[in-house]
Amino acid sequence: MRIGDKFNELKRKNEGALIAYICAGDPTPDDTKRYVVSLIKGGADIIELGLPFSDPTADGPTIQAGIERALNGGMTPDVYFKTVGALRVNTPLVVMTYYNLIFKRGLETFVKDCASSGISGIIVPDLPAEESEELALLCSEYDIDLIFLVAPTTTGARMDRILSRGTGFIYLVARLGVTGARSDIASSTQELIKRVKTATPKAVGFGISNGKQAAEIIHAGADGVIVGSAFVDIIASGKDTEQRLEALARELKDGIRAVKEK
Repeated sequence: MRIGDKFNELKRKNEGALIAYICAGDPTPDDTKRYVVSLIKGGADIIELGLPFSDPTADGPTIQAGIERALNGGMTPDVYFKTVGALRVNTPLVVMTYYNLIFKRGLETFVKDCASSGISGIIVPDLPAEESEELALLCSEYDIDLIFLVAPTTTGARMDRILSRGTGFIYLVARLGVTGARSDIASSTQELIKRVKTATPKAVGFGISNGKQAAEIIHAGADGVIVGSAFVDIIASGKDTEQRLEALARELKDGIRAVKEK
Protein backbone atom coordinates (compact mmCIF):
# COMPACT_ATOMS: atom_id res chain seq x y z
CA MET A 1 0.00 0.00 0.00
CA ARG A 2 1.21 3.51 -0.82
CA ILE A 3 1.67 6.02 1.99
CA GLY A 4 -0.73 8.48 0.38
CA ASP A 5 -3.41 5.79 0.13
CA LYS A 6 -3.09 5.11 3.87
CA PHE A 7 -3.41 8.80 4.77
CA ASN A 8 -6.42 9.12 2.46
CA GLU A 9 -8.02 6.10 4.11
CA LEU A 10 -7.46 7.60 7.55
CA LYS A 11 -8.73 10.99 6.43
CA ARG A 12 -12.00 9.38 5.36
CA LYS A 13 -12.26 8.00 8.89
CA ASN A 14 -11.30 11.39 10.37
CA GLU A 15 -8.32 9.72 12.02
CA GLY A 16 -4.64 10.52 12.45
CA ALA A 17 -1.81 8.10 11.62
CA LEU A 18 0.48 6.22 13.96
CA ILE A 19 3.91 5.70 12.39
CA ALA A 20 6.00 3.24 14.39
CA TYR A 21 9.78 3.01 14.09
CA ILE A 22 11.99 0.08 15.01
CA CYS A 23 15.48 -0.81 13.85
CA ALA A 24 15.48 -3.80 11.53
CA GLY A 25 17.52 -6.69 12.94
CA ASP A 26 17.29 -5.54 16.56
CA PRO A 27 18.18 -7.95 17.99
CA THR A 28 17.61 -10.41 15.07
CA PRO A 29 15.79 -10.33 11.71
CA ASP A 30 13.28 -12.95 12.90
CA ASP A 31 12.47 -10.78 15.92
CA THR A 32 11.84 -7.85 13.59
CA LYS A 33 9.23 -9.81 11.66
CA ARG A 34 7.35 -10.65 14.86
CA TYR A 35 7.63 -7.10 16.20
CA VAL A 36 6.17 -5.61 13.03
CA VAL A 37 3.13 -7.87 13.40
CA SER A 38 2.72 -6.80 17.04
CA LEU A 39 2.88 -3.10 16.13
CA ILE A 40 0.28 -3.51 13.41
CA LYS A 41 -1.99 -5.49 15.75
CA GLY A 42 -1.72 -2.59 18.21
CA GLY A 43 -2.83 -0.09 15.58
CA ALA A 44 0.29 1.16 13.76
CA ASP A 45 -0.71 2.51 10.35
CA ILE A 46 2.79 2.82 8.85
CA ILE A 47 5.95 0.98 9.85
CA GLU A 48 9.30 2.75 9.65
CA LEU A 49 12.15 0.23 9.60
CA GLY A 50 15.60 1.59 10.25
CA LEU A 51 18.45 0.29 8.08
CA PRO A 52 21.38 0.37 10.54
CA PHE A 53 24.32 2.66 9.84
CA SER A 54 27.44 2.88 11.99
CA ASP A 55 27.28 6.69 12.40
CA PRO A 56 23.61 7.59 12.95
CA THR A 57 23.97 11.33 13.59
CA ALA A 58 20.24 12.09 13.97
CA ASP A 59 19.60 9.35 16.52
CA GLY A 60 19.85 9.48 20.28
CA PRO A 61 21.32 6.89 22.66
CA THR A 62 18.27 4.59 22.64
CA ILE A 63 18.15 4.12 18.88
CA GLN A 64 21.94 4.12 18.61
CA ALA A 65 21.97 1.15 21.00
CA GLY A 66 19.34 -0.59 18.86
CA ILE A 67 21.42 0.03 15.76
CA GLU A 68 24.48 -1.42 17.48
CA ARG A 69 22.54 -4.54 18.49
CA ALA A 70 21.34 -4.97 14.91
CA LEU A 71 24.81 -4.51 13.43
CA ASN A 72 26.28 -6.94 15.95
CA GLY A 73 23.56 -9.40 14.94
CA GLY A 74 24.73 -9.28 11.33
CA MET A 75 22.28 -6.82 9.78
CA THR A 76 23.40 -5.58 6.36
CA PRO A 77 21.55 -3.98 3.43
CA ASP A 78 21.24 -7.39 1.78
CA VAL A 79 19.78 -8.94 4.92
CA TYR A 80 17.58 -5.89 5.39
CA PHE A 81 15.88 -6.18 2.01
CA LYS A 82 15.49 -9.92 2.43
CA THR A 83 13.87 -9.39 5.83
CA VAL A 84 11.53 -6.66 4.62
CA GLY A 85 10.64 -8.63 1.51
CA ALA A 86 9.54 -11.54 3.70
CA LEU A 87 6.98 -9.40 5.54
CA ARG A 88 3.47 -10.14 4.38
CA VAL A 89 1.61 -7.08 5.61
CA ASN A 90 -0.85 -4.70 3.97
CA THR A 91 0.75 -1.73 5.71
CA PRO A 92 3.04 0.89 4.15
CA LEU A 93 6.71 0.30 4.98
CA VAL A 94 9.31 3.06 5.10
CA VAL A 95 13.10 2.72 5.25
CA MET A 96 15.00 5.22 7.37
CA THR A 97 18.75 5.26 6.74
CA TYR A 98 21.73 7.47 5.93
CA TYR A 99 22.93 8.56 2.53
CA ASN A 100 26.28 6.77 2.74
CA LEU A 101 24.56 3.37 2.56
CA ILE A 102 22.39 4.43 -0.38
CA PHE A 103 25.35 5.88 -2.27
CA LYS A 104 27.49 2.81 -1.64
CA ARG A 105 24.79 0.45 -2.93
CA GLY A 106 24.08 2.68 -5.90
CA LEU A 107 21.09 5.00 -5.93
CA GLU A 108 19.08 3.15 -8.58
CA THR A 109 19.89 -0.26 -7.10
CA PHE A 110 18.77 0.92 -3.66
CA VAL A 111 15.50 2.36 -4.96
CA LYS A 112 14.81 -0.75 -7.05
CA ASP A 113 15.47 -2.92 -3.97
CA CYS A 114 12.97 -0.82 -2.04
CA ALA A 115 10.33 -1.25 -4.73
CA SER A 116 10.87 -5.01 -5.05
CA SER A 117 10.76 -5.60 -1.28
CA GLY A 118 7.54 -3.65 -0.73
CA ILE A 119 8.94 -0.41 0.70
CA SER A 120 6.79 2.64 -0.02
CA GLY A 121 9.02 5.46 1.22
CA ILE A 122 12.58 6.51 2.04
CA ILE A 123 13.75 8.86 4.81
CA VAL A 124 17.36 10.09 4.62
CA PRO A 125 17.98 12.55 7.48
CA ASP A 126 21.44 13.56 6.28
CA LEU A 127 20.41 14.30 2.67
CA PRO A 128 19.66 18.00 2.13
CA ALA A 129 16.76 18.75 -0.19
CA GLU A 130 19.16 20.85 -2.26
CA GLU A 131 21.19 17.73 -3.10
CA SER A 132 18.32 15.28 -3.52
CA GLU A 133 17.40 15.68 -7.19
CA GLU A 134 19.00 12.45 -8.45
CA LEU A 135 17.44 10.31 -5.72
CA ALA A 136 14.10 12.12 -6.05
CA LEU A 137 13.94 11.39 -9.79
CA LEU A 138 14.63 7.70 -9.19
CA CYS A 139 12.03 7.55 -6.44
CA SER A 140 9.47 9.08 -8.78
CA GLU A 141 10.38 6.57 -11.50
CA TYR A 142 9.88 3.61 -9.15
CA ASP A 143 6.82 5.05 -7.37
CA ILE A 144 8.60 5.48 -4.02
CA ASP A 145 8.00 8.46 -1.73
CA LEU A 146 11.02 10.53 -0.68
CA ILE A 147 10.29 11.95 2.75
CA PHE A 148 12.08 15.04 4.07
CA LEU A 149 12.52 16.41 7.58
CA VAL A 150 11.55 19.92 8.66
CA ALA A 151 12.97 21.30 11.92
CA PRO A 152 11.90 24.27 14.06
CA THR A 153 14.88 26.14 12.60
CA THR A 154 13.93 25.51 8.94
CA THR A 155 12.84 28.75 7.32
CA GLY A 156 12.38 30.59 4.05
CA ALA A 157 13.45 29.19 0.72
CA ARG A 158 14.68 25.94 2.26
CA MET A 159 11.26 25.24 3.74
CA ASP A 160 9.64 25.91 0.36
CA ARG A 161 12.09 23.56 -1.37
CA ILE A 162 11.44 20.75 1.11
CA LEU A 163 7.67 21.13 0.88
CA SER A 164 7.77 21.13 -2.92
CA ARG A 165 9.93 17.98 -3.12
CA GLY A 166 8.68 15.90 -0.20
CA THR A 167 6.08 13.22 -0.88
CA GLY A 168 4.26 10.69 1.28
CA PHE A 169 4.43 12.86 4.37
CA ILE A 170 6.55 15.69 5.72
CA TYR A 171 8.48 14.64 8.84
CA LEU A 172 8.26 17.46 11.37
CA VAL A 173 11.03 17.29 13.97
CA ALA A 174 9.37 18.05 17.30
CA ARG A 175 12.46 19.56 18.91
CA LEU A 176 16.09 20.34 18.27
CA GLY A 177 18.63 17.61 19.01
CA VAL A 178 18.45 13.87 18.48
CA THR A 179 15.71 11.27 18.82
CA GLY A 180 14.62 10.10 22.26
CA ALA A 181 11.50 9.81 24.41
CA ARG A 182 10.54 12.95 26.36
CA SER A 183 7.95 13.70 29.01
CA ASP A 184 6.63 16.88 27.40
CA ILE A 185 5.77 18.40 24.04
CA ALA A 186 7.82 21.50 23.23
CA SER A 187 5.85 24.67 22.48
CA SER A 188 7.94 25.07 19.33
CA THR A 189 6.34 21.86 18.04
CA GLN A 190 2.87 23.39 17.93
CA GLU A 191 4.27 26.49 16.27
CA LEU A 192 6.00 24.35 13.64
CA ILE A 193 2.81 22.42 12.85
CA LYS A 194 1.00 25.70 12.21
CA ARG A 195 3.89 27.16 10.21
CA VAL A 196 4.21 24.27 7.76
CA LYS A 197 1.63 24.99 5.05
CA THR A 198 1.30 22.03 2.70
CA ALA A 199 -1.26 19.63 1.26
CA THR A 200 1.15 16.77 1.98
CA PRO A 201 0.37 15.06 5.31
CA LYS A 202 2.39 16.31 8.29
CA ALA A 203 3.71 13.77 10.81
CA VAL A 204 5.57 14.75 13.97
CA GLY A 205 8.40 12.76 15.53
CA PHE A 206 11.23 13.05 18.09
CA GLY A 207 10.18 12.63 21.71
CA ILE A 208 6.63 11.23 21.61
CA SER A 209 6.18 8.28 23.95
CA ASN A 210 2.58 8.03 25.19
CA GLY A 211 -1.05 8.45 24.21
CA LYS A 212 -1.44 11.86 25.84
CA GLN A 213 1.44 13.30 23.84
CA ALA A 214 0.12 11.71 20.65
CA ALA A 215 -3.26 13.33 21.28
CA GLU A 216 -1.63 16.73 21.79
CA ILE A 217 0.18 16.46 18.47
CA ILE A 218 -2.97 15.56 16.54
CA HIS A 219 -4.97 18.23 18.37
CA ALA A 220 -2.35 20.80 17.28
CA GLY A 221 -3.07 19.99 13.64
CA ALA A 222 -0.71 17.19 12.63
CA ASP A 223 -1.90 14.32 10.46
CA GLY A 224 0.23 11.72 12.21
CA VAL A 225 2.72 10.98 14.97
CA ILE A 226 6.02 9.12 14.69
CA VAL A 227 7.20 7.08 17.66
CA GLY A 228 10.53 5.28 17.80
CA SER A 229 12.58 5.42 20.99
CA ALA A 230 9.67 4.29 23.19
CA PHE A 231 9.34 1.13 21.09
CA VAL A 232 13.10 0.55 20.93
CA ASP A 233 13.25 0.86 24.74
CA ILE A 234 10.79 -2.03 24.98
CA ILE A 235 12.91 -4.12 22.60
CA ALA A 236 16.03 -3.33 24.63
CA SER A 237 14.40 -4.64 27.81
CA GLY A 238 13.78 -8.06 26.27
CA LYS A 239 10.74 -8.56 28.53
CA ASP A 240 7.34 -9.51 27.08
CA THR A 241 8.41 -7.60 24.01
CA GLU A 242 5.64 -8.46 21.57
CA GLN A 243 2.88 -7.90 24.10
CA ARG A 244 4.33 -4.58 25.26
CA LEU A 245 4.90 -3.31 21.73
CA GLU A 246 1.29 -4.07 20.88
CA ALA A 247 0.06 -2.45 24.11
CA LEU A 248 2.02 0.78 23.56
CA ALA A 249 0.90 0.99 19.93
CA ARG A 250 -2.69 0.60 21.10
CA GLU A 251 -2.28 3.32 23.75
CA LEU A 252 -0.82 5.71 21.17
CA LYS A 253 -3.49 4.93 18.59
CA ASP A 254 -6.26 5.31 21.18
CA GLY A 255 -4.85 8.75 22.04
CA ILE A 256 -4.86 9.69 18.36
CA ARG A 257 -8.43 8.48 17.84
CA ALA A 258 -9.72 10.25 20.95
CA VAL A 259 -8.90 13.67 19.48
CA LYS A 260 -10.97 13.16 16.35
CA GLU A 261 -13.86 11.65 18.32
CA LYS A 262 -14.36 14.77 20.41
